[in-house]
Formats: sequence, C-alpha cells, structure tokens
Amino acid sequence: MKYAEKSCVEFTDATFSNAPVPGGGGVSALAGALGTALGGMVCNLTTGKKKYAQYEEDIQRIMKEANEIKDSLITMIDQDAENFLPLSKAYGLPTSTDEEKAHKAKVMEECLKGACSVPVDIVKTSYKVIALMEELAVKGSSLALSDVGVGVALLRSAITGGWLNVVININSIKDAEYVANVRKEVEPLVTEGMAKCDEIYMKVWKTLQK
Repeated sequence: MKYAEKSCVEFTDATFSNAPVPGGGGVSALAGALGTALGGMVCNLTTGKKKYAQYEEDIQRIMKEANEIKDSLITMIDQDAENFLPLSKAYGLPTSTDEEKAHKAKVMEECLKGACSVPVDIVKTSYKVIALMEELAVKGSSLALSDVGVGVALLRSAITGGWLNVVININSIKDAEYVANVRKEVEPLVTEGMAKCDEIYMKVWKTLQK
C-alpha cells in the first residue's frame, strides 16, 4: 500500500517508527496537501453564496487550481519515499578499496541529487498556493477565514520542511554548480514564501480579533 493511501493513524505510526520513510519530505508534502485542501474547503463554502457572487469566477478558478495542486502534493509523498530508498542503500556500499570508494562516491552523488528532486518540487508547488490563499483571505467566506490561516500555516511548514530536506542533501553533494543552481532556484521561494505566509496569517489573526 502506498503511504498516501494509508489511514491517518497508519501514516502517523509509520512516521513514528524507525523506518527511514515516510520522513520529513513526505510529511512536508502532506502538510502542503492539507494546507491546499483547506483552501479548497474555503472555496466550497463560498461558492454559490449571494454575498460573494462577485467573486464566483475567481473562486471556481482557485478551486480548480487548488484541487490539481493538492493531488500533485499527495503524489509527492510516495515519490519522496521512492527516491530516498536508493540513497539509504548507497550508504551501505563497501569502501574497502579505492575502486569501491570511487564507485560509492559516484552512486552517492546521483542518489543525493535524486533525493533532492521531490523536496524541491514540494517547495515550488506549495509556494504556488500562497497566492491562492491570499485571494481567499479577501474573497472567501468570512466564516472560514480561520481555515485560510491554518492553511497558510501548513503551507509554511511544507515550504520550510521541504527546504530542510533539500539542504541536508545538498550539503553532501560535491557538484558545486548543481548546489549553486538549486540554492538560486529554491532559496528565494523559501524566504518569500515564509514572509508571505506570515503576512497572511497575521492579517487573518487581526481580522479575527475584531
């Protein structure tokens, strides 16, 4: 059974265990999917309401995009686990001779890059949802405003969690050009994403205090 198809209890217990997967990557993907799903819920609670009729077209657009992103992030839970397995095996390769050491170094480099790919996608994909949540903070039903706040909190976790899983891998990668490119591509999304999530969360918080 795929990790994404397990019950909440099964997934949590599997994460709790000493198995290497699901780990931080899979949990980050799930956090992003749940945050996105809350955006979808806000859309479903808003659509068709006369009070928000002026936003109906936007709500339908956001709902469609959020549904696609949610499914994509769910898929990443198992993709991350699959990509990590070769790396976990590579750690056990023999290093008795110079030839074996060179072979292990080459395999490790390939596996580390493979292990980076899904966490990079988790950051990029979760980042896309932030703009949707920002819209929903204005256009979504006020009765579900707290869900927008919870959603961005989860998306922040997905972005920062995904980034940590990138960093722990690129720290061991020798290919300096590859590492520089990953940092250049992803780090700004993390910084901007965190700031934007915090901004939306505080707007929600202040509105709820009124």
